[in-house]
Amino acid sequence: MSATDLIKASFAALTARKAGPSLYDLCDPLLRGKGPGDAHLRTFYKTALSNVALRPLMGRAGLPALADPGRFAALQGAIRSARDDAAPDWAAIGRTLAPLIDAVPQQHPRRPRLPAVTAMPPLAEIDRVIRGCATHLLGAFTRNRGFIPAYAAFNLIGDPDFHGRDLVTALVGLEARTYKNATLLFNLARAFVLPNQPIAALLNPPWRGFAEPMWEPVQIRHRSAYYDAFFAEALMDFVGSGLATADESVQAKTAIAAMVEFCLKTSRETVKHPVDGSPFDVVTALVPPPDVRMSKFFWRLKSDLGFGKYVPDCDTTACSLSAATQFGSLDPMLDQPYLDFYAGYQVVAGTNRPPPSVDINDPLAFEGGIVTWIENASGDRPFGNDLDPTLNLDVLEAAFRNHARWGIVDTDRRREFLRGVVEFHARLIGSGVFADPRAHIYYLPELYAAYFGRCWAAFQALPADIRATIDPDDSFAAMRETILAYVYDDLAAHEMNPFDAALALLAIAKLEGERSRFAPALATILGAFGEGGRHGPYKAYEWNKMKTPTRILVGGPEVTSAFVLSALSHARTSLTEVAG
Repeated sequence: MSATDLIKASFAALTARKAGPSLYDLCDPLLRGKGPGDAHLRTFYKTALSNVALRPLMGRAGLPALADPGRFAALQGAIRSARDDAAPDWAAIGRTLAPLIDAVPQQHPRRPRLPAVTAMPPLAEIDRVIRGCATHLLGAFTRNRGFIPAYAAFNLIGDPDFHGRDLVTALVGLEARTYKNATLLFNLARAFVLPNQPIAALLNPPWRGFAEPMWEPVQIRHRSAYYDAFFAEALMDFVGSGLATADESVQAKTAIAAMVEFCLKTSRETVKHPVDGSPFDVVTALVPPPDVRMSKFFWRLKSDLGFGKYVPDCDTTACSLSAATQFGSLDPMLDQPYLDFYAGYQVVAGTNRPPPSVDINDPLAFEGGIVTWIENASGDRPFGNDLDPTLNLDVLEAAFRNHARWGIVDTDRRREFLRGVVEFHARLIGSGVFADPRAHIYYLPELYAAYFGRCWAAFQALPADIRATIDPDDSFAAMRETILAYVYDDLAAHEMNPFDAALALLAIAKLEGERSRFAPALATILGAFGEGGRHGPYKAYEWNKMKTPTRILVGGPEVTSAFVLSALSHARTSLTEVAG
């Protein structure tokens, strides 16, 4: 959104006619100031929704449906129950609010079809952009005194795939009351935003492509092992491209070593296997200050927003192990039998492990998949549990890279585990459900496609006998064809921003697709170079997200540069092999 458009949208929102009671008419009598009941609910309301920045805006967002005294009283009763009851009936509370969320259905952008693009750019142009992105990443590492940042941004508009029934599921399935409080109040605010078009347009302006640009004025800068593993892999791609100077190669390897150390040492914690209680070292995404590199204000705000206790997860652990392995780390942590650990978090019928409690990505069939959150040493799991498809690709990829070290086919249990995860993906891809954004928790389908390419490349590097043991039905080959068809005919055939294009290009290159199909993505990537202005070569876009407690996007200009760098590096390798 340009500055002029922002001013116009702000004026329209701040002068909109109020039609019906506002959020503050509803909640101020119950939650403003000191009073009885759950203190966190009051704190959250004051901090997140009743602050001086939002009140002028949300005060204009009237909800005509609440002009009905009965509905107004029922909603106040639900809030009062969340505030006062020792054990609130969260399902009943959610059912009271759910119809207001569903009253204004949301949709993902409808991307227009692109005209055919067949011209391939000169190799020198590709090299120029690779070097520009690498310079951006190395410069960011230096400017930020030893790390590359990413950013989180909250959007009260909510996620288009989070419906009223999902709110009920989340309120019941989440375990921490603070997180339930945050999810309830954010979605209550959403119910007021959605029907008020001027306010909704300000908070969620239209955009080009699939992934949403991160334009929100308040973005929380921070460091995470998950990001470090990703940035390390991108810099390894730069070194491997042959384009780095001797000095750049040293800088990149120094940065990679520091990021791998942050993953395996700074972010390491010891937990118990969920079945047999044996100790394992895992990686948490958010460590305490000062290592998280988040401001004191936002660290305090994190607790107010319901994230007071953060636990390790299977995805950050897998990506950290993969990056360390690719870099040649000899840390003893890598020698632990991680397939045995992950098997304890696999959804298998007939076991005592509970299924995902926050199952908001139906119609996904969970059997064989691995859930997200790992209980910490005290047994805490504040977010309940969910299951995301892309995480399951990352676990497979890490296993394939460590096939000898972890003995991935040495026992019946490990073979069964891997086949179960492969079958999970085969069902997801074979049914076409993978292309539905609702099937995913933390990512868009385009990222799943790119990461399937990453997983495919690691699978192809395995010895043939191990591939046959893991995938006796040759499911990977069929999945590859389906993913490529999605990228060719959907993702890259419609309007893309450079982030979308980087993911499309990465998928095609990693899956050894047709080189002529690089053209649309390359045209978008090279054409947008410089769009980021003073922030870097490219703008920030939605990389990953959370749907609870509200729509939270994570990304950054550096993230876009890293994806572009990796995608172009792999495409360049493919193109130069042909030329050779």
